[in-house]
Amino acid sequence: QVQVAESGGGFVQPGDSLRLSCTASGLFFPNFDMGWYRRQVPGKSRELVASITSRGATNYTDTVKGRFTISRDNAEKTTYLQMDSLRPEDTGVYYCRPVRIGPDFVWGQGTQVTVSS
Repeated sequence: QVQVAESGGGFVQPGDSLRLSCTASGLFFPNFDMGWYRRQVPGKSRELVASITSRGATNYTDTVKGRFTISRDNAEKTTYLQMDSLRPEDTGVYYCRPVRIGPDFVWGQGTQVTVSS
């Protein structure tokens, strides 16, 4: 069973940086495209913020382009999200998961990011 564990969130001021980490297990990690998602309003669906393919190609939603950087360490089965120039609108719970995964996947607990002055 695929499991993920996110960490690295916190309470920061606008303009600060955070680095999120996500460690996965139960899969051959190098073969999977990975994504970071966020939920900004409880009860709303999660949006894909950034993704990285098994070969390292990256993609970002427009609101974070130029500020967030996704990367991966296949040996550590870990996906990272470097978040710079944080804004209040980046506030939310951040989750990671394989971009393509079966319907029985159980989301991790996520990591809370709060950006406020």
